Amino acid sequence: PGHGKKFMAKDGKVSFFINAKAASLFKQRIKPVKLRWTQAWRRMNKKGKTDETTKKRTRKVAKFQKAIVGMSLEDIKKKKAQKPELRQQAKEAAAKEAKARQTVKKPAAAKAVPKGKAAGPKAPKNKGGSGGANPAAATKKYMGSR
Repeated sequence: PGHGKKFMAKDGKVSFFINAKAASLFKQRIKPVKLRWTQAWRRMNKKGKTDETTKKRTRKVAKFQKAIVGMSLEDIKKKKAQKPELRQQAKEAAAKEAKARQTVKKPAAAKAVPKGKAAGPKAPKNKGGSGGANPAAATKKYMGSR
């Protein structure tokens, strides 16, 4: 009861037209965005909106420090407060100490390897190719049979 016509498309979409004008334009495949009197056109061209929503402000993330494994927050703050030169010297000292530890470990590791076996890396058995019994057949495949 009331005004309008209901139209069911083959794909199952249901459209309800308020009058014959709207139904006719739909059947002609005229887009509602191109008709000035439609809501779609008004939405597209930003007409009639009196209460415009203001842009939502995003909150800036507050930075804070946490203690990490092996260092408390106080230790981290002390390190940050140090002068860059002192930090650089401490870094170099730590690097030297690590290198010294490595040189101590190397002779011990060399003694652990038995004299009969070589410590070098093993060469691969298959150096590319198809891996078949006949290597000539593998090259023939890429060159094309004549």
